[in-house]
Amino acid sequence: MRRNDLLSEFSYLFFPNVCAVCGEELLSSEECICLRCLYKLPRTYNFREKDHAVEKRMAGRIPFERIATFCVYAKGGVLPPLIHQLKYHQRSEIGILLGRLYGEDLRGSDFLSPIDLIVPVPLHPGKEKQRGYNQAHMIAQGLSVATGLPLSAGNLIRVVYNPTQTHRSRTQRWENVRDIFRVREPKAFQDKHLLLVDDVITTGSTLEACGIALMSCKGVKISIATLGEVY
Repeated sequence: MRRNDLLSEFSYLFFPNVCAVCGEELLSSEECICLRCLYKLPRTYNFREKDHAVEKRMAGRIPFERIATFCVYAKGGVLPPLIHQLKYHQRSEIGILLGRLYGEDLRGSDFLSPIDLIVPVPLHPGKEKQRGYNQAHMIAQGLSVATGLPLSAGNLIRVVYNPTQTHRSRTQRWENVRDIFRVREPKAFQDKHLLLVDDVITTGSTLEACGIALMSCKGVKISIATLGEVY
């Protein structure tokens, strides 16, 4: 962990009204992240174009309509410490805020117009209990607030408690997530265009496994949105 990340986490522990990235005190008009750090978020705006790099990387793996990512997830950048605090330091409000900002970008776009439901990638109940919440659900909640689209959680479920994906190769990641998702009530997703939401897309193995499970629903269409993309 970088020195700046440690200082930020230490600052938040004793002075909670500070920026989750730089540790500077927030103004009354700022929420979780200072405006200077928000300005530095490397947004992709790739929802505006088709066949961009991430869509090409996922092509042929599952039948998807579109994929969009909010920001580039770059080492030493602004997004990694936000995702770290969201996932491991009980900062669920960061997920809601980033989801809301993303939703404000997407609102009114061709990417969003056909979507019927927002579906977060699920955690196993044991993992969710340990963490206190599902970070993808927090992001999806922010997206739902900003866009007005309904959120569907609990129909796509994770049935296997698998090891973390961190430090695994692409092949190992796929082996780790294969057949671990299931749809409880396929009719609830029948003929719907779903927006599958996660925090970061790395190899795409988790999203691919979710997509395979969702394809069991008759007439379903799938688009994908994540906060970050890793190259």
